[in-house]
Amino acid sequence: MESLGATTRMNDNCRAEQLRLCLVHERALFRESLARLLGAEPDFALIAACPTPAEALDLLSRSGVDVVLLDLSGKGAIEFMAAARNLGYEGKFLVVTSTVDAASSAQALKSGASGIFLESNSSSRLIQAVRLVADGEAWLEQGLIQMLADRYPVTEDPRLCIAELTGRQQTVVQGVVEGLSNRKIADRLGMSEGTVKSTLQQLFARAGVRTRSQLVRAALEGTLNDGGTLNHGGANTEHVHG
Repeated sequence: MESLGATTRMNDNCRAEQLRLCLVHERALFRESLARLLGAEPDFALIAACPTPAEALDLLSRSGVDVVLLDLSGKGAIEFMAAARNLGYEGKFLVVTSTVDAASSAQALKSGASGIFLESNSSSRLIQAVRLVADGEAWLEQGLIQMLADRYPVTEDPRLCIAELTGRQQTVVQGVVEGLSNRKIADRLGMSEGTVKSTLQQLFARAGVRTRSQLVRAALEGTLNDGGTLNHGGANTEHVHG
């Protein structure tokens, strides 16, 4: 890890309400710029800015990190997420990349990424994406959703068969695809936010996924019937912008 200032070193004095972040990016100029941006936010504590996945894994094995920001185009990004989980890391991954394609994006979501953020977006959107991912939400670009839908059309035996779900589960899935928060889904269903969270856990187990963004991918591989139609031509997803 390089020395870019106090924000990149282990920080035992960060406040309990601060989000502990780790940045992994091989391009030094971009890494330094992003480190300054993240370090300037009062509710962020940048623990380290690492040029390689190996250095980040060493950090994750001995410190608590809430969100890891990494570059999908970098070498070993998918392997890094798997290795981090094997080490017991339970935080979130946010991919920050200059380009995306359907295959690598789908693999990243399957590997546990909670969001994929394009570098062409503004810095304010990145700050928003980090906070949302830390809160358990997903960040996916509208164009990426369409790309995934085109690459992975409806299958005859989808992993998440919407027609077999209960009405409550179907409504929760639809809410996730529309980009609604747990609170807004709860308001729509007239139930508690805790019940929505419990239903989401049931859906995660049924679909064999771990995150909301992976659930979106599973839903894209199936169909929503009647009152909650999901068609690949106009799907929205959580916190889609632009």
